[in-house]
Amino acid sequence: MALVTTAEVCDANPQLILSGELRALQPIFQIYGRRQVFSGPIVTLKVFEDNVLVREFLEEKGNGRVLVVDGGASLRCAILGGNPVVQAQNNGWAGIVVNGCIRDVDEINGCDIGVRALASHPMKANKKGNGEKHVPINIAGTRISDGEWLYADTDGILISGTELSV
Repeated sequence: MALVTTAEVCDANPQLILSGELRALQPIFQIYGRRQVFSGPIVTLKVFEDNVLVREFLEEKGNGRVLVVDGGASLRCAILGGNPVVQAQNNGWAGIVVNGCIRDVDEINGCDIGVRALASHPMKANKKGNGEKHVPINIAGTRISDGEWLYADTDGILISGTELSV
């Protein structure tokens, strides 16, 4: 999505919005990381106050993908911190969207990766390894499935069932 904004994508595709093929997440996420504009195929993860599976995913090669984590909108601890974000950056992930909290904000803001989260929180997550990979999730008023596409910029986040040619 080189020079095309999410607003322009919405304006150019009213039929995709009407059909539900193109959906916008509710504007509840804060912007972190140096990469404010990012896009890629989605990998989904569902966890609650546990970050073992988040770390495992980010240790893999990202190949331009975006990890979308449904953390149950918990504001009681961070499920993503600086070390995994540095690893994600180094492994080629385009971005990470967390329906929950992050920590180590200054370190994350120094990374060349896109990160969205509800807020920051100093407490760390549990390390039990509980969660579900590659499952449909519901965050910010939108159902998101593994393999769909995410487009993010400073206006917001869009989800599309297929890669958009923009």
